Amino acid sequence: MEKIIAKNPTARHNYTINSTFEAGIVLSGTEIKSIRNGKVNLKDTYVNIKNGEIFIYGMHISPYEFGNIFNKDPLRNRKLLLHKKEIFKLSGMIKEKCICLVPIVMYFKGNKVKLEIGIGKGKKLYDKRETIAKRDAQMKMNRALKGEF
Repeated sequence: MEKIIAKNPTARHNYTINSTFEAGIVLSGTEIKSIRNGKVNLKDTYVNIKNGEIFIYGMHISPYEFGNIFNKDPLRNRKLLLHKKEIFKLSGMIKEKCICLVPIVMYFKGNKVKLEIGIGKGKKLYDKRETIAKRDAQMKMNRALKGEF
């Protein structure tokens, strides 16, 4: 059973997501306690590969209220856990196709915190408008169908 902790609201709006990966995160004890309280924000985050390791930047985890000296910096860079083959595959794709890695959802899987990373390409302004227009048209159709019955 997966319990969703946080979603990145702008991920699917700003990027066309082609495929996803599941990654673990290296966290400290007070960060886990803060995450269990729902004090995490994925809004302006991105994922990058450096020296054969994959990191998430800009993820804000609020300091634990009852923590003391063990609290970490809320915006520190955190290492993600993926297999070496997956990291090499992702780094090759980034260099070859000019794509980016975007965090989409953070969730609990059992008692572990997992992050869903999307492989995406940035949308242009006209693509965003087209997506909004399709969603509005679908909502109008659903409303009309509900009104008839």
